[in-house]
Amino acid sequence: MTELEQRRRAVQTALAGHKVDALLVSSPANVRYLTGYAGSNGLVLVTPSETHFFTDPRYALEASESITCKLHIAKGPLSEAVAGIIKRKKLKKIGFEPAWLNLEQHQKLKDLLPLGASLLPIPGVVENLRMTKSPAEIDMIRKSVRVNSEAYARTLRRVRLGMRERDIAAELDYQMRLHGAEKPAFDTIVAAGAHSALPHAHPTGQRLEENDLLLIDMGACLDGYMSDMTRMAFLGQPTKRARTLYDAVLEAQLAGIDAVRPGVTAAQVDAAARGVLKKHGLDRQFVHSTGHGLGLEIHEGPRIGKKNKTVLQAGMVITIEPGAYIDRVGGVRIEDTVLVTAN
Repeated sequence: MTELEQRRRAVQTALAGHKVDALLVSSPANVRYLTGYAGSNGLVLVTPSETHFFTDPRYALEASESITCKLHIAKGPLSEAVAGIIKRKKLKKIGFEPAWLNLEQHQKLKDLLPLGASLLPIPGVVENLRMTKSPAEIDMIRKSVRVNSEAYARTLRRVRLGMRERDIAAELDYQMRLHGAEKPAFDTIVAAGAHSALPHAHPTGQRLEENDLLLIDMGACLDGYMSDMTRMAFLGQPTKRARTLYDAVLEAQLAGIDAVRPGVTAAQVDAAARGVLKKHGLDRQFVHSTGHGLGLEIHEGPRIGKKNKTVLQAGMVITIEPGAYIDRVGGVRIEDTVLVTAN
C-alpha cells in the first residue's frame, strides 16, 4: 500500500467515529495530502470503501497519470459531480470541512443533494493526521530547510549599507528559487532598524543604515513542503542594548527547544520560552505564540501557544520562535524548525 493509500485509509477509519457516510475534502493542502494533486481546482469525497477525486478538463491529463483513486473529470461545477456520486451511492450524512467551504458553496451543494441527504461540519479530520509526518515528509521538509538556509547565507553576503528592505527580500526569493524552491513559503519578511519591532513587517523602500538591527523571516516551498526560519543580523557594531535583547531571546529559544520531547504539551514548550523572557523583564514584549507546526502549509497544528494542550509526538515538526519587540527601538526573533523525535 502506498503512502497516499495509507492516508486515505486512515480517513476512512476516522469516518465511523464521526458518524458520517462520507467526508468532502476541499482544503487544497488536504486534497494534496490525500491524492498528490497540486492543481487549483480539486475536491475529494472519501467514503468508507473508496475515495473519489474530482477536477476539471484542464487537469485531465495530469490527473489521469498521477491520481490513484477513482477519478472524475467534471465539465461543469465540481459540486454537481460530487452530488451525482452522493446520489448514486445513496449517501446520507456528508461531512465537510467548515474552514474551507464558504456559505455560497455550502448552499449550492446543499441544493444539489438528493432528498434525505444532509451536510455536517466535521473539522480537523485530515489536519489531525497531517500533524505527524512520515519519514518521506520529514525528508522533504529537511530539504526545504537546507534550501532556505543556503538562500539566506548567499543573500547575506550581498547585503550592503543603503540597500532597501525590498531589495534584500527580492534577493532572498531569487536565491530560494535558484536552489530548487518552487516559491517562497510566505511573503518574505525583511525589517531594518525600528521597523524590526513589527513582528510581521512588510519589506519597504527603507534603506539599511549603520547600526541597524536586521530581521529576516523566510521560508521555502519545495515540492509542496514548507520551511521557516528567522535570523538576526546587525550592520556595524551591536550596541549593548541590542546584544542584551538578542541574548535574552536566544536563551528563550534554546529553552523552548530543550523542552521539546514526546509527551509534553505545546503549552509547556511555550511556557519554557516565555519564562525566560519574563526573567529578563521582556514578557510583555513577547506578543505572539512560541511557534507552530508546518508541512504542506506554513501554519499547521499544533500551535505552540499558552493554552494549547496538544501532546507532542515523535514525527511532529514545529517551529520555535520567541521574540521581543520594543517600539521605536527594534525587535529580535530567532526561529528554527524542530523535529520531535523519540528521544
